[in-house]
Amino acid sequence: MAQNIKTVVVLVQENRSFDHMLGWMQSLNQEIDGVMGNREYSNPLSTADPSSKIYFGSNSVYVDPDPGHSIQAIYEQIYGVKYVDGQTPITPPGIAEPPMNGFAQEATSEKPGTSEAVMNGFKPDAVPVYKELVEQFAICDKWFASVPASTQPNRLYVHSATSHGLTSNNTKILMKGMPQKTIFEELDEAGYTFGIYFQSLPSTLFYRNLRKLKYVKNFHPFDLTFKEHCKKGKLPNYVVIEQRFWDLHIVPANDDHPSHDVSEGQNFVKEVYEALRSSPQWQEMLFVITYDEHGGFYDHVPTPVDGVPSPDGMVGNNFNFQFNRLGVRVPTFFISPWVEPGTDQMVRRKHHSSSTRQSLRL
Repeated sequence: MAQNIKTVVVLVQENRSFDHMLGWMQSLNQEIDGVMGNREYSNPLSTADPSSKIYFGSNSVYVDPDPGHSIQAIYEQIYGVKYVDGQTPITPPGIAEPPMNGFAQEATSEKPGTSEAVMNGFKPDAVPVYKELVEQFAICDKWFASVPASTQPNRLYVHSATSHGLTSNNTKILMKGMPQKTIFEELDEAGYTFGIYFQSLPSTLFYRNLRKLKYVKNFHPFDLTFKEHCKKGKLPNYVVIEQRFWDLHIVPANDDHPSHDVSEGQNFVKEVYEALRSSPQWQEMLFVITYDEHGGFYDHVPTPVDGVPSPDGMVGNNFNFQFNRLGVRVPTFFISPWVEPGTDQMVRRKHHSSSTRQSLRL
């Protein structure tokens, strides 16, 4: 497929796990590693009392408040024990496969009564755009967040293959600007084009190099330019869609971050897809939809903690994290006329700009 692709479009939604969004899609395709079958999908309300089970359901509609997804919260979610600063190693030795049994417990400790929210997913008909995409294109059910941490470290990985040591949404560090080289500079140096289409202040501006005046023309207001560029076949080689991250007075957020309504995210994905599908560039296009991290929602597939190489040898600015284990599994779609309908990609992946380089044959 790579030799046919000249334009890669990337949309990174927010804070939902694979099981939460797509686990029940297994009813459409039995090859999907979802939440149907003979095994039990549950978590105890307290790992000290394994009998206090809450089972994973299909009743998600609207989630408020936002579940925990800090590096400490995720530690408890996947290992089933609380992280104690200064006492607990951030990567426990000798555990090859996390039990993934602390989601309900951690949610309850953050706010009593919220365990049911993290232990439920959407029925296929509740996310109809994704239902159609699952049937018509490919999903990856082995795609993990790059860092077991919150939003920005993972978003940084998407376009630079590193968070440069960041393990939290540290506003001071982010505003100063992250210094690492990104795929954007590499594309520019190789003679390829890129464009960032934004509805809110672009998170890609956390990369310091993109603040240079030479890249001003690479940023485009989504509502004014995206559909026009699609229609005229003017999309660049690498397209990043930056959605609306906050509710505004006139229009709601559409990034899927709780407590934002996923129906708005569904409408936005549909809008982007239909614009791309009608473009004369469609036959040479790959559209990737993924999520930055799991947002505290349950997923049954153990996150990889063994054999994960650090991208640059840096140590996390907090917790002495070595970047040697991944985050929780997240939904990911591969959409292209070159993709076989109903395909399930089962190769382990993480947020990493090298896959885009391969698609564009850099």
